[in-house]
Amino acid sequence: MSNDLIEHKSGDIISAIDRQGIGEILKPLIQEIHLFDSYVAGTAHLADPGVLDEIKVGDKLFLVREDNKFDSNAIVINTEKQKKLGYVPEKDDVIFARLMDAGKTLMAKIKDVSRIGTFTKISIGIYLVDY
Repeated sequence: MSNDLIEHKSGDIISAIDRQGIGEILKPLIQEIHLFDSYVAGTAHLADPGVLDEIKVGDKLFLVREDNKFDSNAIVINTEKQKKLGYVPEKDDVIFARLMDAGKTLMAKIKDVSRIGTFTKISIGIYLVDY
């Protein structure tokens, strides 16, 4: 039965972690809980605007707190290649900053990319990564 408890010796678990890595063992336990839909702010002011040509719907994005003199709750949005895409909008970042400061892991996924002239609007969903 799939719900049966299986007894493992501690050495078995350690060897499984050595073989597969802790990330692979924990992967089935990870849940992404949708919190909010928003957009990426600051895309018109990127140091490397070429990053906008590299993204697509469904891409995972990484949220990182930033020490920022203009916004004490600033959260940078990076691509999987660690390229800066922009920010969580200031009007939306207070609660997310508090969650991150409390040790919670947040991430985002691209829901839509639309180009209007030279402007690129990136719609995202923000998720709590729960283990």
